[in-house]
Amino acid sequence: MHQEVSRKKVPAFNLGEAQNPRQDHGSADVRQYVQTMRAARESNENEKDSHNLIVEVAERLFRQIGFHKTTVADIARELHMSPANVYRFFAAKSKINEAVCIDLLGMIEAEAEKIAASPGTAAQRIRNLIGAVEKTHHKQYKFDRKMHDLIDAARIENWAIMRRHNERITAILEQIIASGMASGEFPTGDAALAARLINTACIRFSHSRLIVEYEQEPEPTLGQMIGFCLTALTMQPA
Repeated sequence: MHQEVSRKKVPAFNLGEAQNPRQDHGSADVRQYVQTMRAARESNENEKDSHNLIVEVAERLFRQIGFHKTTVADIARELHMSPANVYRFFAAKSKINEAVCIDLLGMIEAEAEKIAASPGTAAQRIRNLIGAVEKTHHKQYKFDRKMHDLIDAARIENWAIMRRHNERITAILEQIIASGMASGEFPTGDAALAARLINTACIRFSHSRLIVEYEQEPEPTLGQMIGFCLTALTMQPA
């Protein structure tokens, strides 16, 4: 008789289905990381929305009662929040003033950049740029006086944002002049200096205080001043 050898049934072991505790732990870490990042992103978006909303309400109140008379409490009341919450986003009322001013100046800079990138001669783009800046400030003076007062304060008190704005407009003007020099429309020269000279010559037409002081002066007109500057640009250096 053949002795039967008993065989124990060995459970099947599928390597593909093996559970790796470290792998599970890693997946959990990834999920937690993704959730944390999503929560942080949503928090940042909410903070950005709140920041923008404060600026929007402040601008509206500035137009109604002026930036000097508008308080942080006024802004907080309109937003149904506490003044302390407003101070979470702006360390001081002056920072809100600057934020509103940045929005106003940013629109001017965006229009200037659009003009600089437009087709046409450099001379025409210079006319369009200076004319657009003058038109914006003149309209503020005539029809949006309280915003004009805010810009005036930024100029008179020499706010850093106003200095940066002036530098940006001059840089855009320099860009146009340089393109005119490169194309042969203007003689080759110092485009940066030319931009500063033109900006200085035309400043009375966009400076908030000078607009008021020279309101009754019929000449020189903006067109005459720009024409004078363009004539100087086209002259060959001695």
